[in-house]
Amino acid sequence: MQTVSLTINGTDLVLETGRMAKQANGAVFATYGGTAVLATACCGSAPVEGLDYVPLQVEYNEKYYAAGKIPGGFLKREGRPKDREILVCRLIDRPMRPLFSKAFARDIQVVPTVVGADNINPPDVIAMNAASAAMTISDIPFDGPIGAVRVGYVDNEFIVNPTYEQLERSALDIIVAGTQDGITMVEGGAHEVSEDLLVDAIEKARPIITELCRIQIDLRLQVGKDKLPMPAPAPTFESAEAIRAYARPKMEAACFVKGKFERYAAIKEVVNETKEHFADAIGDQWGKAFSKVMEDLEQEIVRDSIVKRKVRTDGRGPADIRSITCEAPVLERTHGSALFTRGETQALVITTLGTQRDEQIIDNIEEDGRENFLLHYNFPPFSVGETGRMGTGRREIGHGHLAYRALQAVLPGHEGFPYTLRVVSEILESNGSSSMATVCGGSLSLMDAGVPITKPVAGIAMGLVKEGDDFVVLSDILGEEDHLGDMDFKVAGTRDGITAFQMDIKIKNIEPDVMKIALKQAYEGRQHILGVMGGALEAPRAQLSEYAPRIVSFTVDTDKIGTLIGPGGKTIKSISEKHDVQINIDNSGLVTVYCRDAAAADQAKGSLLALLEEPEVGRKYDGIVRRIVDFGAFVEFLPGRDGLVHISKMAPHRVEKVTDILQMNQEVPVRILEIDKMGRVNLGLIYDDSGDGGGHGGRDRDRR
Repeated sequence: MQTVSLTINGTDLVLETGRMAKQANGAVFATYGGTAVLATACCGSAPVEGLDYVPLQVEYNEKYYAAGKIPGGFLKREGRPKDREILVCRLIDRPMRPLFSKAFARDIQVVPTVVGADNINPPDVIAMNAASAAMTISDIPFDGPIGAVRVGYVDNEFIVNPTYEQLERSALDIIVAGTQDGITMVEGGAHEVSEDLLVDAIEKARPIITELCRIQIDLRLQVGKDKLPMPAPAPTFESAEAIRAYARPKMEAACFVKGKFERYAAIKEVVNETKEHFADAIGDQWGKAFSKVMEDLEQEIVRDSIVKRKVRTDGRGPADIRSITCEAPVLERTHGSALFTRGETQALVITTLGTQRDEQIIDNIEEDGRENFLLHYNFPPFSVGETGRMGTGRREIGHGHLAYRALQAVLPGHEGFPYTLRVVSEILESNGSSSMATVCGGSLSLMDAGVPITKPVAGIAMGLVKEGDDFVVLSDILGEEDHLGDMDFKVAGTRDGITAFQMDIKIKNIEPDVMKIALKQAYEGRQHILGVMGGALEAPRAQLSEYAPRIVSFTVDTDKIGTLIGPGGKTIKSISEKHDVQINIDNSGLVTVYCRDAAAADQAKGSLLALLEEPEVGRKYDGIVRRIVDFGAFVEFLPGRDGLVHISKMAPHRVEKVTDILQMNQEVPVRILEIDKMGRVNLGLIYDDSGDGGGHGGRDRDRR
């Protein structure tokens, strides 16, 4: 067994190998405090012919036993990955994927398993380092290692790998990953932090990332295996240069045709024409090689134009943003809706207000709780003019979470706005940065619903084309610029600061100067987009939609909760049925009344508050006859509180039978005449305008 370690934020990260999972190509057991992750790396036994991508699978999973818990649900075992696990899979995948060679062409699988959770130290960054270490010591070719840390900002100080408790007080929560040469990935959320603070946080992470890479290299030197050989290089396609020379002028024209589908059609025409011209040379053997030549030629032309001429495929300059239109509302019966269109990317975003019963139940190894803000992102195949399966994949979950973080920072507190919020983004068209369109449309949709967000939020995706020492940062990238470029850096925020960000690169690292330029350009773009959004809707609407539920809340002393609920829930159920409302009382004494009608909610609140009243002699009430006996009737004058109306107090004359005056469930006005030493209440009917008891004043009402 071999180990290496590094102290971060006062806790040792220990990477161990040689004791567990020894049949994997590489296995590392990582511990940080009481949190432990076992990561394994394996690859296929032989190359897969014809692969032109890295077949990497990351399967991060959390075991409930790690935290001493048994899974909920009927089966009582871990099932399909939860959204959180999928998000961590993406965190591990994105910085590692660029460090594999497509030429290796074997299936690669990384399985980080959380086997210990102390509920102090988050396991995600531990899993990222464990996964990299397992790959580094394995025989799988890997141009790593990578190191990963989380950075927080608490009380004006940066903290690397903060605890859960520190994160609750942090203005920043970012994960930074990189190699010894530089940063490869950044992702996180913030409470309107400045661009400078974000850059400083990343710089704080850099030296520790370097050390994390160093200890992984030390472990490899102790136990690392010889790397597997690469497959023999493919034979040279001798007609490649002739094809390039013939197709270049045609491709140069096609790459700059305006319009996504028009451009794709022009490029396809050039490819087909060239293929027909060189049909004899291509034959059956060189089909894939020909496709690679044409793809490389397109990439070269587009990148060369951006770097040398500062002209993009749609004619824009590097910092130009596509035309934007905003509409809010769009749908009549929804609580809030907006249509955000930027170029050929369009998002229809809908906000729905719900009650506490609509909250998402959270059940994972770290916590059991409820979530009152949900954001769901849908990317149907028709959005790119294709057919395909409908459903939710890892990409949809990742994009939705990024937009969730961007908007969560500006939501009102649950105490002042006790609604469950669900935002759904339907991507109707896509040509670059649909997640940022979701942020913009989501902000407008929330405001259209009357949700009092603190400020509007907008998002923009930045790109990069880097050739040697020359580079150009691109604002509001197209889908093809994402595909052919070197960076996808999404930044969302208000006019005053950043709320969410995500950076992925395809090159080995990115310099701080490039990131500073990208953030400055993103800031300028964000201000422009927010200005356009303000033309459609500047602030939240003053009134909620007529179709949204109404909520009334107030607080009572905790020792009064039992009074409101009543024996077996009888009292609260009775009030709920009477006013057609939903009532929730939490352990802190917060009482929340949900109803479609505001007046009914106020009436229910009045009934609940009446329960807390102390009866006083002389006070009048509208009561309901609940029980009739020979000598009188028991009238419920407050919910769950009865008093006796003696037969002598029912009329100014002698009453022979109680039923001559009162009937069951009849509503009658009463006055408290006496409260005896045992707390028993004696009532009298109010039978004239003077309010004197003793006469018949009952009013027949509908039977309940």
